[in-house]
Amino acid sequence: MLLGIISDTHKDITYIRKAMDKLKAMDLIIHLGDNVEDVKEIGRSFKGEIISVRGNCDFSNKIPSERILVLEGKKLLITHGHKYSVKDNLLKLHYRALELGVDLVLYGHTHVSKIDFEDGIFFVNPGSTTFPKNGLNSVASIVISEGKINPNIIKI
Repeated sequence: MLLGIISDTHKDITYIRKAMDKLKAMDLIIHLGDNVEDVKEIGRSFKGEIISVRGNCDFSNKIPSERILVLEGKKLLITHGHKYSVKDNLLKLHYRALELGVDLVLYGHTHVSKIDFEDGIFFVNPGSTTFPKNGLNSVASIVISEGKINPNIIKI
């Protein structure tokens, strides 16, 4: 299974379209919040399933702030990250991941793309399509196949 991960789009249609050029071949798109209404724009070019969580700039209670998914036998925690203080460090998010027994954590909020692996858990932040704090407008792709997780950051 091929996952496309996008976060912190902040209503910039130009960068959303650039991101979708990179993610159009995915099986599933996951939007990690800020701004979840951008999922409508993503849906114009992607006809597959799109899953989203709300971030600190999203105010709809219709969208959860956290989701757990099981894909290809791997358990995922999907969150924006602001409730876990990810701008400071990943400690709270790490403990939540251990508590839930997940294999993969997807989070945003920091606007910095990053892949970490600790205690058998991947932590993947795709960065921001629109306002990166590391100068890299980015998304992530993740291949889950044959019991393995292979994440990558993609520059847009």
